[in-house]
Amino acid sequence: MLGIMGEIPLVLMAVATALAVFAGFVKGAVGFALPMILISGMGSILPAEWALAGLILPTLVSNLVQGFAGGWREAWGVVTRFRVYIVTLLTVLALAAQLVTLVPDGVLFGLIGLPVTAFALTQIVGWSLTLDAARRRYEIAMGVVAGLMSGFSGTWGPPTVMYLTAIGTGKRAAMRAQGVIYLLGSIMLLVAHLRSGILDRDTVPWSLWLIAPVLIGMWIGGKAHARMNPARFRQMMLWVLLVAGLNLIRRGIMG
Repeated sequence: MLGIMGEIPLVLMAVATALAVFAGFVKGAVGFALPMILISGMGSILPAEWALAGLILPTLVSNLVQGFAGGWREAWGVVTRFRVYIVTLLTVLALAAQLVTLVPDGVLFGLIGLPVTAFALTQIVGWSLTLDAARRRYEIAMGVVAGLMSGFSGTWGPPTVMYLTAIGTGKRAAMRAQGVIYLLGSIMLLVAHLRSGILDRDTVPWSLWLIAPVLIGMWIGGKAHARMNPARFRQMMLWVLLVAGLNLIRRGIMG
């Protein structure tokens, strides 16, 4: 009944649970980065496929909460506005997810660590991308990048945030768009990895276990949102992601 939870040492389970609380806190405070933190943190202490399986259900539940925060009408407006990006992301995600079990652990750690590290570095140095929102080829290109990242690692946040920023999306509209895009992505991620075998009867209990700490963290993060200095908190989070991403690359190279 416990599946892989019966194989995970209690100390590692406690660390992973604490990571889930922290990831939920960040999600509640800034609206994204939950799967990035989970895959980076758990991937540093557990096999990559176990880390990926663990984040699937907490990501879905947290994005259900965020995606419908503004009501279904606003959610549908996001789907209509970003339909090309969303369809591209979901299609590539579904295809890439089927390759996960065929990729060696070392390569998978590298595929997860490289985009996390690149995202953290570009944000720390202040590099920003500017794109013409009317050019569909940019929307498709960013959707492909997001789909590949999410298929292999469950993280679509970096390219989505980068794209929304690059086309000049306002703060409120960007938060609303992130919630809906992440929700649709997490539904496809669930379906894709039920098919790939990453999420099965052995890993479902593990993924279910992590839902509660993530929701607790989101509640705390939401309460803290109004009191914190968002710029300083975001900078600290980026440094944490950078260290985690570099560690994943190290694991990919050294095993």
